Amino acid sequence: MVIAARRTPEPDTLSPVPIIAVFGDSSIKPASAAYAEAVRLGRRLAEAGHEVMTGGYGGAMEAVSMGAREAGGATIGVTVPNVFPDRSSPNEHVTQERQAVSLIARIGELLERSDACIALEGSIGTFTELMVAWNLAFVARFTDAPPKPVITVGSLWRPLVAKLADELDTDASLITSESTINDAVTTLDRLLQA
Repeated sequence: MVIAARRTPEPDTLSPVPIIAVFGDSSIKPASAAYAEAVRLGRRLAEAGHEVMTGGYGGAMEAVSMGAREAGGATIGVTVPNVFPDRSSPNEHVTQERQAVSLIARIGELLERSDACIALEGSIGTFTELMVAWNLAFVARFTDAPPKPVITVGSLWRPLVAKLADELDTDASLITSESTINDAVTTLDRLLQA
């Protein structure tokens, strides 16, 4: 994996504060309510003392990074130049860029380096990230490691997670579904302290 430092003196140093990976729709626009909510999430996470990690590009990734930066927080963007050659750099709110060689490597980087993740509403990419996070939480028990918190926000994921848990006979309790950004951050902080 290639590491590219941007405005950060030590890109390989582990953060002394929790890193929260945030997944969401890359196509939301700045004028939308979803964008404003993502900005608010980034702000709330930074105010709670968390570092934010996203896929580094536009939409929800940009909005969360913007909110975190406005609150004085640090942001990590895991970009994939090989997959998105038309995107020459991460969004302007990213303070550290990490380049992954593939989408799979990007998801791995996001989930390995983070202490928890939050999935906003999104499409197939967000769904994939959420499913990998859920699977990692599920298999954590085989190594006696505590599962990392996985939280969803909004009405999209709750029924889908319940349906998949039932159909696949797996543990839905590994994903906490919240209706609002405020509830998600409150739950996150509670789960990180547990």
